[in-house]
Parts: sequence; structure tokens; C-alpha cells
Amino acid sequence: MDLPGAVPHVPAREPHGRPSIVAEILSIVRRRRLLIAAIVAAMLTIGLVYTLLAPRKYTAAALIEIQRERGSFIEVEGAQKSDSLADQEFYQTQYGLLQSQSLAERVANDLRLYDNVEFLTTAKILDTDAANQSRRALSSEERRSRTTAAASYLLRNFEIEPERFSRLVTIRFTGRDPALAKRVIDAWSADFVRMTLARRYEATAYARSFLEQRLQQLRGRINESERQLVAYASQQGIVNLPANSGGAGGQAEGERSLIADDLASLNQELSRAVADRVKAQSRTGSSDGAVSEAIANPAISTLRNKRAELAADYAKMMVQFEPGYPPARALQRQIQQLDQSINREERRVQQTLSEEYRAAASREEALQSRITGLKTGLLDFRRRSIQYNILQREVDTNRQLYDALLQRYKEIGVAGGVGVNNISVVDGAQLPTRPSSPKLLLTMAAALLAGLIVAGGVVFVLEQMNHGINDPEQVEEVLGVPLLGTVPTVPGSNMTEMLADRKTPISEAYLSIQTNLRFATDQGFPQILAITSTRAAEGKSTTAFALAHAMARLGGRVLLIDADMRSPSVHHLIDCTNAYGLSDFLAGRDDIDALIHRFADAPAVMTAGPQPPSAAELLSGSGLKRLVQVLRERFDHVVFDMPPVMGLADAPLVASAVDGVVFVMQAGETHSTMAKAAIGRLSDAHARVFGAVLTKFDPKRATFGYGYDYGYGYGYGNTADAKGG
Repeated sequence: MDLPGAVPHVPAREPHGRPSIVAEILSIVRRRRLLIAAIVAAMLTIGLVYTLLAPRKYTAAALIEIQRERGSFIEVEGAQKSDSLADQEFYQTQYGLLQSQSLAERVANDLRLYDNVEFLTTAKILDTDAANQSRRALSSEERRSRTTAAASYLLRNFEIEPERFSRLVTIRFTGRDPALAKRVIDAWSADFVRMTLARRYEATAYARSFLEQRLQQLRGRINESERQLVAYASQQGIVNLPANSGGAGGQAEGERSLIADDLASLNQELSRAVADRVKAQSRTGSSDGAVSEAIANPAISTLRNKRAELAADYAKMMVQFEPGYPPARALQRQIQQLDQSINREERRVQQTLSEEYRAAASREEALQSRITGLKTGLLDFRRRSIQYNILQREVDTNRQLYDALLQRYKEIGVAGGVGVNNISVVDGAQLPTRPSSPKLLLTMAAALLAGLIVAGGVVFVLEQMNHGINDPEQVEEVLGVPLLGTVPTVPGSNMTEMLADRKTPISEAYLSIQTNLRFATDQGFPQILAITSTRAAEGKSTTAFALAHAMARLGGRVLLIDADMRSPSVHHLIDCTNAYGLSDFLAGRDDIDALIHRFADAPAVMTAGPQPPSAAELLSGSGLKRLVQVLRERFDHVVFDMPPVMGLADAPLVASAVDGVVFVMQAGETHSTMAKAAIGRLSDAHARVFGAVLTKFDPKRATFGYGYDYGYGYGYGNTADAKGG
């Protein structure tokens, strides 16, 4: 917020707008380029030294194929997982086995690394002295300890790289000895194949042992269940016959009972007896049946044929003779005798049919009676067979389980003996001819990247710790006062010579500030102006001298007063004595003209004078106000070089007595918090702050890279000065 009495100013130049993030970063890089370059160079040096001093390492590699195992002799039907999930689990398991501690210990044992002094010292398992002293027979505990340590070292330098969308896996080992690296990979591949076969055999051996125990248990259960079945059958008198299908009466499949067989046979006999009885009944109870039987009888047929012949002869005789004709009467008697014989034969046939019917009915009744008895016996047999069937099913179940496990046992025995290994070595290890590390380009690239990261972190921390005001845009944003101008950093120390040349950047800068101050009041450039800063060495004295010098060149009566009686500096700028000055006037000396130094083409100067015991007491008296009143009448413009604001009571006292104050800050050095506190102290003293001046400003070091220039765009002048600004 603007302080009381502050007015907007018209800037002599406009910023080009807030740049993008990229521009901000580039600006920070430009400002911190030396630090960044130093850090990157240091990291590159470290990388180069590491590359030159690091031991050479060699990497041996082999390519192996891991085929998916399909099927299992002891899988439970319906419990298989999906192929994709099963494949993933299988291969991840194989990768884990490749990097297992047990496999690494196998390799260490095969290569006798526990007894390899060079390896033990390289792996830092033993130091050189201990390794030389260990050339003796090792105890089992020492060998086991060294083997474990060697396996751990092998695992740390071993890696696998599965090839995507294939069953191939590359295994690598890196060590200082190329021959040992090759031997390790060869042993690793061979031991992995052997370990896979051993694990498969161990798995089948366990399965065989388990099945043997189960088979023995089932054999005992079969024997026991068969004994119970036979004992119960003997007790109940149950006799079953073998059969190809389930018998009647609820018998177990493959057996049938005698009662059921008898009942089946009697049922068939009864069916035939019923048919015979019905047939006999039909012949007995029907005249047609009797006639048909009579016709079919040979004796009756012969008698009827003979009677027919005699009847024919009698009919012929009656044509010529009377019935009383003796031969005719003889024929008639023969016919009568034949009729009697035919009747006797027909009665005999009818009697035979009746007897056959009675026999068939009697047989049917007997069979029905026997079947009824067998049914009663069968029901009783079924009741007695319930427990028999339970025992029979137990026998059958135990036998089926036994047969199934026996088949599994045979299959596992065959598979464990002639199974094909699913691990094969595609490409064996080759002897490395070139070191795999350190790689100069890779190491330097990593060092460069690390340097950039470290430099970025350091720069970030420094930027976060830098609370100074670096850019003109921050002045009004942070302090809430207008920016009157910026003063560049220029080489050289002769301020008078630089200000005398109006084409130098610093001269252009102060002319711009002077122009802005002309709009600070309604009357133009303030008549009584004070210049102050947060702390010393920020350029306030130079600014006061430059503004007074600029106003003096315009022909006005200008006085520069060094009000910093604690640390005066104006007399050094103009090279004059400080034997008398402001302190004398404030102490009571009235001859003001005697206290002023006058110069041609330059402002008049009143130095600070002798250092008083208490500058604050002098400034708080009436002498300062009386001095200001006198100077208003005798000078067109008066510029006070005030003491710094922070830590002293002098500055607020002077600020309250003048028309206004110009606040000077050093770019990148003045802490924003201290600057705001200083502005606050001036405001508390009811001082009018016209604006701020940013001194020692380097556009190239600005945080955001704003395109500030100085003056009005002169393209000529002192080249060295221009470069310095």
C-alpha cells in the first residue's frame, strides 16, 4: 500500500512484462553460471577420477531357456488355474530360484570359492593377512561360513534379464576376474539344471512315499471290509452268484442272489403254465375246439373216410334196390357200427382235452403258490441284504481308491525315472575380453547429470534463501513505493568523472531519477530532499551527491549536506576537509556560510563536521528545523545525505524535517524484510517517501531478466563504461 504523501511517478522506461518460466530459469542460470559450472566441473572431475581409479570389472553372460511344465500327475481335476496366471507364477518362481541363496551356495561349493584366496580377498570376505594365514585345512564350520559369504557376494553381482514374450532368460555375473566370471556363469547354468532335476525327483519321491503309505492303509481297509462282508454273509446265509449286471433284490452290481434266480425262473414257468391252461381251456370249453381235435385225430379220420365210402356204396345200391335188400341192409349195419366207433373216439378225445385242462390248471396253481413263497423269502432276503450291501459298497469303494492310487503310483514312478528336463542352456558363457565397467562415457554422463542435479539443488536453495530485492519490478510490489530508477554497476571509482560525462550509464541513470523526482511534487523537484537506505554501503551517499550534482548543472543553487554524523562520507567524494560542518551548526554556531564548501560547476557542500557525542540529541533539538528554514531561503534545492534507517534514531529525525525522502537499496543485497521495516520507520516519523532507487543493478543478474536499459537509448559513449553497467 502507498505511504502517506507518496505520489505515483512517471517511469523513464517501461519493463517488457513478466517473462515466462523458461525465461526466469534461463536468467537464474545466467546469474549463477559460475557456480553451476564449478559444481558440474567438480562432478565431472570426480567421475573422471573414479573412472581412472576404479577397478576393471568383467561381465559374463549365458542364455537359458525355461519351458513351461504342462500337466501334473497329482493335480486335482477342476482346480487348475488359468494359463496366463499359471504361466506368470511359474516363471516368477523360476526367476526366484535362479537368484536363490541355495543355488548360489551350490555354485560356490562347485567352484571351491571358499578356498580361493584371491576371490576371498577381492570379495572382502577375508583380508590379505587372514587369507594368507588360512592356507590350512578348513573346519566344516569355517567352510560353511565362507561358502555362505561367497554365495552372498555372488548374488550381489548376479542379475537376470528375462526377454519379453519368450521363454529365454539372460543371466550375468560381474567380477574382476574374467575367467572366474565365465566359470561362475557356466556353473550357475549347470547347477540350475541339476537343481531343477533334483527338485523334480524330490517332488516325485515325496509323492511316491505318500502314495505308498496311502496304499498300505487302503490294503488294510480292504482286508478288513472284506472280512466283515464275508462274516455277515455267513451269519445271514446270504449266497450271491457273480453276474455282469446288477441283480434283482437290490444286490450290488456284479452279483445276484439264488432266490432272485429261482423267482425269475418260476415266473417264466408260470407264464408258460398260464398259456397252457388258457389253451387247454379254450379247446375244452368250445365245440369248435373239440371238432378240430376230432378232425385232427387219425383214427377218427380213418373211420369217417371208411363210413363215407360205405355211405356212397349204399346210396348207389338204393338207386336199384329197396332198403330191405339184404346187401343194402348189411351196408347199413356197417355204417351204424362205424358211427358208433366214431362217437366213441370223439368222446375219448373230449375226455383227453378235459384232463389236459385240469393238469394245466393244477400246474399253474402250484407255480403260483411257489412264487408267492419265493416273494416272501425275497422280501426277507432284501431286509437281510441292507447291511450286506453297505459292507459290499465299502469293499468296492476301498478297492476303487486302491486301484486309482496304484495307477498314480505307477505313473509317478515312470515319470520320476524318465522325465525330460525343462531347463536348457541355449548359449553358454564366453570369456569376456573387454571390461564392462567402469565405462567412461556412461560415468561422465552420470557425473554430468549428477552435477546438474546438485547444481540445480544448490541454486534452488540459494534462490530460496535470497530474500534480497533483485529486480525493479519487486520494489513497488514488495515495498509499496514507486520506483524512481535503477543505477547500474559500473567499473571505476571516480564518481565525479563519471557524472561529468553525461553519456555514461550511471549519469544517464541519475538523470532519469532526477526527471522522475520532478513529478514528485506540484512545484517540481523537491526543495528539501533527504536520501537514506536500510544500512550502510548501499549507495545513498553516491545517490545524494549525484542528484545534487545533476541539479547544480542546471544552474540552480544546490546544497549537499552530509547528515550522517556517525559515519560521514561526502567529504571523501569531493575531497575536502571535514573539520567543520553540520554538527557545528546544530551545536550552536550561526555563521552558516563559514560551514559551507563552495565549488565551481558543482553543488555547495556542508560536511558532517566533527563527530558529536550524541548525534541523535543534536538532530532532535531545534537546530535542525532552524537550519531547514534558513536553507529554504538561501538555496533552491537542498539534498541531505541521511544516516541509514535501521538501528539508528538519526534518520527518522532528519526525515521528519524535510520535504520528502528517497529510499536507496542495493540490488540483491538489501533484505526485503529490512527494507519494509525501514519504510515503516520513516512512515511512523510522518516522513514522505517519494520513491526508491535500486543501486548497483546488473540486468544480467536479475532474477527474471527484465529488459531495463538506462537513459534514452544512446548508441555511443564510453564503451568500457557501457560494458561495466
